[in-house]
Amino acid sequence: MNTYSRLQVNLVRGKGVKVWDDTGKEYIDMLSGIAVCNLGHAHPAVVKALQDQAERLFHCSNLYHIPQQETFADMIVQNSFDSRVFFCNSGAEANEGAIKLARRYCSLEGRRGSRIVTFSGSFHGRTLATVAATGQDRFKQGYDPIPAGFVSIPFGDIDALEEVIDDEVGAVMIEPIQGEGGIIVPPQGFFKKLRNLCDRHGLLLILDEVQTGMARTGSLFGYMYEDIEPDVMTLAKALGNGFPVGALVAKPKVAEAFSPGTHASTFGGNPLAMSACIATLDTMLKDDIAKHSLQQGSYLKTCLEEIKEIHPGIKEIRGRGLMMGVEFDRNISSLCAEGINKGILLNVQKERILRLVPPLVISKAEIDAAVGIIDALLREKGL
Repeated sequence: MNTYSRLQVNLVRGKGVKVWDDTGKEYIDMLSGIAVCNLGHAHPAVVKALQDQAERLFHCSNLYHIPQQETFADMIVQNSFDSRVFFCNSGAEANEGAIKLARRYCSLEGRRGSRIVTFSGSFHGRTLATVAATGQDRFKQGYDPIPAGFVSIPFGDIDALEEVIDDEVGAVMIEPIQGEGGIIVPPQGFFKKLRNLCDRHGLLLILDEVQTGMARTGSLFGYMYEDIEPDVMTLAKALGNGFPVGALVAKPKVAEAFSPGTHASTFGGNPLAMSACIATLDTMLKDDIAKHSLQQGSYLKTCLEEIKEIHPGIKEIRGRGLMMGVEFDRNISSLCAEGINKGILLNVQKERILRLVPPLVISKAEIDAAVGIIDALLREKGL
């Protein structure tokens, strides 16, 4: 179906930070499959894990124990917070599961309503419930009736949150950094205030870490910047370094709201997906990818600040780690196609924001090359 405005290139192979099309042309990938291939394309550890598992068992369903699930769930818990994990296939499914879990928890507790507060500019997925949670009207157009049970307020505004809390509100759902919203970073200290507010009112704090998770922002999970813990966390994108997988992570008391038959997934947590996830997280921990992301992100930002001095069209550079947004004062949508011509994969959001989310294994030389091409593109456009 005609649901994508695709660029005119056929990508057939990738290795590390580079990809190649069907003519053999090479590209620097500054999008990594939309913040997915954090270890780079075709990482040997992930490839081997998938190959080995494919020879043994693809699928058996969750009617039976899947040892790889237990191994990977334990890895998540050991590197985040005391929790239980449900596996699914995507970020939308993980967020859909979080919404269901929050509603069921509120229902069983009987203390509060199940309305969920979300934030303007947010993005939580493409299912009807996650579209309803998303704080951008453009994703809701034509899909009435939109499911009820959500209220949206300005991102980073703790006073606005305090004003909407009543007995009908049971949870707050938020991204540590808004990804699809344009790489919007909250004010320093906001999440500590948010955690305190949720504790004071008995609200669940749901963190959508689909894009910020798995070392993207320079820490393994985005919430770690302010030394807080969520009650519920959702993961996907980079979890399997490109293999489709999602996870819903919740503190034990909250997770207990789900019991056999209340939620499920046919393919969720299948042996292939879990093998990819184990190899991905194991590599990230062994190689300290979070630290590398933080260092390379700092270098990328420095390089971007340097070209900002000679390109007045750049209004602002923001982000953390290797999740960077460059906002311009005019429409730069054509940069994506122009980048293809110069051997770079770029992404533009909301017509004016260049989103840079390269593989976290990117080198300084590759950053130099990428920024050099971006600089040349901006010169040609008179920006």
